[in-house]
Amino acid sequence: MAGKMNLPDDNDRRDITPQLTAAMVMSAFIILLIIVIVLIANKKPSHHQTTTVPDPVVAEADSPVIKPEETPVSEVKPGDLDFWDMYPTDNGEGDDTETSSVTDEKDPSDDEGDTEDDGQPPEATDGRHTLVINRMGEEEWVLISPYLPKNDYDYTNLVSQSGRMSYYTDSRVTSYLGVTIDKYDDYVDFGLLRDDGIDFVMVRVGVRGYGTGTITLDDYYTDNVSRANQAGLEVGIYFSSQAITVEEAQEEAVALIAVAQENKISYPLAIDIGFILNDTSRIEDLTKAEKTEIIRTFADTVKEAGFNCVIHADKEFLIKEIDLSKFSDVDIWLDNDGDLPDYPYAFTMWEYASNGTVNGISGPADLTISFIDYTQK
Repeated sequence: MAGKMNLPDDNDRRDITPQLTAAMVMSAFIILLIIVIVLIANKKPSHHQTTTVPDPVVAEADSPVIKPEETPVSEVKPGDLDFWDMYPTDNGEGDDTETSSVTDEKDPSDDEGDTEDDGQPPEATDGRHTLVINRMGEEEWVLISPYLPKNDYDYTNLVSQSGRMSYYTDSRVTSYLGVTIDKYDDYVDFGLLRDDGIDFVMVRVGVRGYGTGTITLDDYYTDNVSRANQAGLEVGIYFSSQAITVEEAQEEAVALIAVAQENKISYPLAIDIGFILNDTSRIEDLTKAEKTEIIRTFADTVKEAGFNCVIHADKEFLIKEIDLSKFSDVDIWLDNDGDLPDYPYAFTMWEYASNGTVNGISGPADLTISFIDYTQK
């Protein structure tokens, strides 16, 4: 019949179905196998990726110039890193200084002797030590006692004109200029001293020999004291001591007291003590305690007689040779020639020059500035 579709009968369908089914199953299996192979190929990590990819945060912090895909971190050496070029090279020092400037490491040799980069020891800048240079030129940094009164002078207030030292407070001179007189000055014209701006003199009465221990009174000391008073100068007296017993200290103090009681003495009675340059003095074998006791005896003897007492000595002797805590009631006349004093403790007088020039003395003069007016003390 025209237009009629020709369909297979039941027998034909039984022959075709098994073959079609087998083909479909085979196709599905092949497709599934291909999918599995593709998945496995995409998921399998390479050995290179496993060993080189660090944690993202660590990579940014530790090596900002290395990408994760590049050389493994475990194999990187300092020479492989290009950030060394960020540091400038000092062309004046040469290639051998580049590493130390880059790494900012101190050369171990810098620590030798506990010195800082500028060659000074730490004590030089810690504010708790003071440098003591002994007569042999040896240096020692000594701890400053927190219990002793300190030197609080403002050295910017010091003015030196023609060798004359003055100290100003509120634009007003509050210091007094003095000269030390002994037998080596020969004849002194005290009127000329006064006219040349000298306010006071410290006259030596006597000296104890540093070898024999014998006392020798100065030539002209009585005349010097008398004529200084007549010229209107204030007068103090001193004794150059080498006492090694308290009895000798008392003997020296009594010699000054006798002169003070017979003359007008308005400035202190002083013990001048110290070592002898380029020679051995008899006080060198004394202990610190013994020297302290001897000077204390001198001071007590003078003070009991009603006079002011000062100790005339240099920084080394004051700091190293006596116990300053025993002299809180005794003033210091500091022997510090040439430089501004770096003596850390309180002092009232400062002998600042041994080769000064003043009218009235033919040779070099020892000049002293007093920061207080002893006529009012």
